[in-house]
Amino acid sequence: MTYFLEYTIPAASPDAEFEFPHDEINSGTTIPLSETDAEVVHAPELPARTGIIGATVPEAKLEAEQLITHSRASEASLYFDPSNSLQAGVGTLVATFSEGRGWQDA
Repeated sequence: MTYFLEYTIPAASPDAEFEFPHDEINSGTTIPLSETDAEVVHAPELPARTGIIGATVPEAKLEAEQLITHSRASEASLYFDPSNSLQAGVGTLVATFSEGRGWQDA
């Protein structure tokens, strides 16, 4: 079964931001900021949707929790999505995770 974890990655510190070039012509291309004249986009956090492989919900939760603890995220949502979509919110919400409270089944 395929699960997806959605979470938000905060910047390293409250006054920090992520910076990345916005290039409409070469969409999806990553280049160092110092090597582009493209407009720079600043963001205090980044949304993420990551595939989690697990045969059961408990296995998926265990793998997802490992990812959460290494990502600086404090909250996350676990979805079952057999379509393997990378779009946010697609699939069936299985559980949510909050730092300090753990998993809450949907």
